[in-house]
Amino acid sequence: MTDASTDTDADHEWHLVAARAADDKIATDTIVIDVGDVISITDYFVITSGSNTRQVRAIVEAVEEEITRLYGPKPIRIEGLDSAAWVLMDFGAFVVHVFSSEVREYYELERLWGDRPRVPWQVTSA
Repeated sequence: MTDASTDTDADHEWHLVAARAADDKIATDTIVIDVGDVISITDYFVITSGSNTRQVRAIVEAVEEEITRLYGPKPIRIEGLDSAAWVLMDFGAFVVHVFSSEVREYYELERLWGDRPRVPWQVTSA
């Protein structure tokens, strides 16, 4: 893990908690990408989108609230919340990108990291 991680991070897969929290707010096309082997500043990207700025903000709030509720790490910084077109939540060991649908389509961030492994995050029932 990165230097920004803590013992708490090692015990939980916070990037998966973030993906599930976004999904609970009806986020679309949520993916988790393992970038730890190629980026030294973080291990995972969580990429998701909302259909409008209100939903983008709701997703950001849900991610932060769920991780806080489970005593997880606080974000080091959150950028882009004013416009809510692309909000970046930096938790150190993982970064959550919450896009509006149009901005996500324009930047195609997941295409840029297309050669990196995707991490399954959805809970499967047995």
